Amino acid sequence: MTVLPPLRAACVQFCATTDIAENLAQLSAGVAVAAKQGAQLVQLPEMANLMQMDKVQARVALENFSSAVFLDALQELALHHGVWLHVGSLIILRKAHFRNRGYVIDDKGRICAKYDKIHLFDVDLADSESYRESSAFRGGNKAVLVDTPWGKLGMTICFDLRFGALFRALAKAGATILTAPSAFTATTGAVHWHPLVCTRAIENGALMIACCQGGDHADGRKTYGHSLIVNAWGEVVGEGGSSRQQCVIADLDPNQPAEVRRMIPTLALERPFHVAHCAELS
Repeated sequence: MTVLPPLRAACVQFCATTDIAENLAQLSAGVAVAAKQGAQLVQLPEMANLMQMDKVQARVALENFSSAVFLDALQELALHHGVWLHVGSLIILRKAHFRNRGYVIDDKGRICAKYDKIHLFDVDLADSESYRESSAFRGGNKAVLVDTPWGKLGMTICFDLRFGALFRALAKAGATILTAPSAFTATTGAVHWHPLVCTRAIENGALMIACCQGGDHADGRKTYGHSLIVNAWGEVVGEGGSSRQQCVIADLDPNQPAEVRRMIPTLALERPFHVAHCAELS
């Protein structure tokens, strides 16, 4: 059996603004800190290039500083520091809509994978707090795995975290590293963030890396922070706070998922079933 090398992972947590250039500067500084501390795989949160609820203003901002230019800068950043960079997601401008798209860039600056968020955030948390991501964004329909030196990595984004079947499918397809870069709301994060991230690690016997934006944003949103790195046994080995800019570092054993899955082989023991209506029980 192939023995995988140790992994030092990092989450670059920050509070994205409505200024794309400022966001790039903050992320560049965060990646430099992570690399200096020996991180090999660095994850950025969801909507790393821009946090702007007003989609007219978002369109203007992206026309002035395109996601392609932002992505080029991140590729140069990965190459310069010699790190794998998981870009949680960027807002991508299309003629009639936006995409919420994540990328994985290798340590040579090459784009290895991209993923469009499947599950869009359409919720009503309270009379004064509702979100309709689908009003401006078009969702994806393809789950994505990417090979890394530390095993196969499964890509998801934020609200995907609530859909266990997606993570299960990625794990059954070979993912041993699962991800959930996010901009989780402060309202839901306070109750749901830790249980959901840890559950996805436990139920799939996988490493979990979940970088979350944190703080009060210029567009009025409040995100939870508390970026998490969780091992395959479900133990939190790295956690951020609620503050804006910080780098969360943790050492992970990429061989642990195989050992956990040997001890508790839920992927192998999963069986098909159907839900019986009470009439079928007579």
